[in-house]
Amino acid sequence: MNRLPFIDAYFGAEKLGSVLFIVVGASAIALALVLLRRRSRLRGMAIPLIAVALLQAVVGGTVLLRSDAQIARLQQQAREAPAAFRSAETARMKAVIANFELYRRLEIGLLALGMAIVVLLRQREFWFAFGLGLVLQSGLMFVLDRLAEARAHEYFKAVLGS
Repeated sequence: MNRLPFIDAYFGAEKLGSVLFIVVGASAIALALVLLRRRSRLRGMAIPLIAVALLQAVVGGTVLLRSDAQIARLQQQAREAPAAFRSAETARMKAVIANFELYRRLEIGLLALGMAIVVLLRQREFWFAFGLGLVLQSGLMFVLDRLAEARAHEYFKAVLGS
């Protein structure tokens, strides 16, 4: 049996997505440092920008570093034990997809919290900026995770059909 192209395609896209996570995280840290250094009125954004950026860097770095080995292992398993591959990947992807539901709820909750802070505490400079940072980062995470979730569903369908 040859290589399964959907494995390479999925993990290739995941690697690109992880680079995007890292770039977004690095950009958020850079913005936070500029805001802090210039003593900007928006420096309250720095806390959520940096907090979420650290998560983005860890997630992006983890996916990027493990993907090549994971591709090789899955391709080998698909060649040598197709039924075991399908069973294991089906179970793994069910968990991955279920986690996206949790992430969606968390991101929507943080987005709503950020918007509430912006509206309710708009007269308090620090908290207004904090809320803006939370809205920015949770909104970006929401979009990036929806893209990753769509890739996961597509891969899951391919696994089921393999």
